[in-house]
Amino acid sequence: MEYKQKGFESNREQFIKKEIEKYVLNSTGNRLKHIDGKHIFKKPLIGFASGDDPLFTDYKKIIGDFHFTPREIFENTFSGQKYTDLSVICWVLPVAEKTKASNRNMDSIPSNRWAHTRNCGEQFNDNLRKHIIFILKELGYFGIAPAISKSFHWQENALVGRASNWSERHVLYVAGLGTFGLCDGFITPVGKAMRCGSVVSNLKLKPSLRSFKDHTSNCLYYNRGSCTKCIERCPAGAITEKGHDKDKCLQYQRDNIDPNTYGVEIAGCGLCQTGVPCESRVP
Repeated sequence: MEYKQKGFESNREQFIKKEIEKYVLNSTGNRLKHIDGKHIFKKPLIGFASGDDPLFTDYKKIIGDFHFTPREIFENTFSGQKYTDLSVICWVLPVAEKTKASNRNMDSIPSNRWAHTRNCGEQFNDNLRKHIIFILKELGYFGIAPAISKSFHWQENALVGRASNWSERHVLYVAGLGTFGLCDGFITPVGKAMRCGSVVSNLKLKPSLRSFKDHTSNCLYYNRGSCTKCIERCPAGAITEKGHDKDKCLQYQRDNIDPNTYGVEIAGCGLCQTGVPCESRVP
């Protein structure tokens, strides 16, 4: 196969990383085509997790028993046999600096650049998921992106409120790409102003290291009690010292942020992801 002639077997992890980076940096889909044609996302951050990491089973207690393990969704999709080695390919797409700066100056609704990044950026993220699955197929392996699969859904849960059966942020935590903050944002080495995604495959990859001590290590509030900037930034009052009220957050967006104003289907908000110490780094 063409891909196997390009050094795939000598370093699988590096090969996958380079393919993702190349797609993100070169794809025309990663452009704010309705604004100025600039990049939506910068160079991605990439990590890997074992499909059988015990944390995935723990999530059935932490999030809910409805949350898929990688093995469950993979073998439900590719039925008929058992797979020895499963891996999860994970990535972080950091929002471009100009977009973060524009949203940093907002106090009640997102900037135009942010709204288009939320909308077009996730469309691009879906295409990246499909691109990775295509590469895996070319290499002779299977892949599934749970977040765009037929099995993906949201539901209300007694433990955590509204939740999906595949949390990209929780999957990224297993891959060592960051930890959670007070506002529920995921704080990565390149900050929490980002989108993220994952693909499960039967391609065996070496898991990335988790170098933090716990799931809130990167948050100043949880570690020192010295930062409440995301509380100040939230126009909905949905963030307090107790955490993030998902329902209050969503209701504010429904009542106050009209996607049609921006010419998009989904505008988001993102004020708690910008103008905070963890916007672009681990503070």
